Amino acid sequence: MVRRSSFPVILAGFTAFLSLYSPQPLLPLFQRIFGATHFAVSLTVTATTMAVAIAAPFVGGLADVWGKRRVIVLSAFVLAATTMLAATATTLGQVVAWRFAQGLATPGVFAATVAYIHDHWDSSRAGTVTAAYVTGTVAGGFLGRVVSGLVASAVSWRASFAVTGALGLVCATMLLLWLPADSPREAHGSASSQSPAGSSLAAHLTSRPLLGTYAAGFCVLFTQIVTFTYVTFHLAAPPFGLSTAALGWLFVVYLAGAAVAPIAGQWVDAYGHRRTLVVTGSILTLGHAIVIVVAGLALVCSGVFAAQAAASSYIGIATARDRGLAVGLYATFYYIGGSVGGSLPALVWNRGGWPACVALVVLVQLLTAALGWTAWEAQSLKVKASFTR
Repeated sequence: MVRRSSFPVILAGFTAFLSLYSPQPLLPLFQRIFGATHFAVSLTVTATTMAVAIAAPFVGGLADVWGKRRVIVLSAFVLAATTMLAATATTLGQVVAWRFAQGLATPGVFAATVAYIHDHWDSSRAGTVTAAYVTGTVAGGFLGRVVSGLVASAVSWRASFAVTGALGLVCATMLLLWLPADSPREAHGSASSQSPAGSSLAAHLTSRPLLGTYAAGFCVLFTQIVTFTYVTFHLAAPPFGLSTAALGWLFVVYLAGAAVAPIAGQWVDAYGHRRTLVVTGSILTLGHAIVIVVAGLALVCSGVFAAQAAASSYIGIATARDRGLAVGLYATFYYIGGSVGGSLPALVWNRGGWPACVALVVLVQLLTAALGWTAWEAQSLKVKASFTR
């Protein structure tokens, strides 16, 4: 394969995650404006992740047939439009509905991009390029949250959706201009690489390495969503009392993840996927000094994105056919984890507050590590060979 620039896939990752979690710093504000419960305002995050989980397998399968570039670009424009339309909401229910619409469009960007990477780069560089893509998702997630918090604080929460959507429109236009086209084989598949939809789905849902990957993805996003959704309530309350703008800036810790992700990709390529599946730092967020809490969040970010790079890259190793479908199924489990992580911990919070949420996160982190070591083969090539026989 010819050597390609990874910038377009970094841009795709940035675009997909720019608006995905942008309301997180607004949750305490939504509580005050709408007089809603923790659970009700958490639905502005959960509705999006649940919609992603529903749409991802269908979009992944469509990308295998219709062409990955076409799906990525079209979805980016739809995502920008639905984000801007969220600014027209007048009730919390309408915000949740528009956020659900955003979630339906999102997997067309990221699920197709991960499959696109494995079509355009060989296995010796796929981990590094996937990590570069993850860096883009980190940067997009960071900027979306910061912009949302700052604009909501300075103007209004509606303006935050409008500005984020406008940025997404710029990104969609850049993808239209710069994302390289699929080759005819990559755009439409071939007889040797395509299999009947039913048999392919069954194979993807009965493969032990893939099932382990799906479960690991569930745990990874569960960890991230619990941490960064409920820590906003923790830090908005005494003794911290952070403002909406300050909560937006809190996500500067995502830059730690942006720095770690490329290193994680090189680690995956050099030492394997299992050794990269680590998540740390949650216990530090129990500290009473804001510096300690921020340090803990930075460690959580670093571990989450290292684990995400490992899991995303492993899909390409474990599948030789219908990668779009495999990535879509991974996204379904991943975002079901995010949906559960956005809503279920509200019950834990009501019983034990932030310490109870941290205990839940630590338990799931240990499960993530165990899944990697039990479900993934030590030698990735051995797994790949079993799928090509």
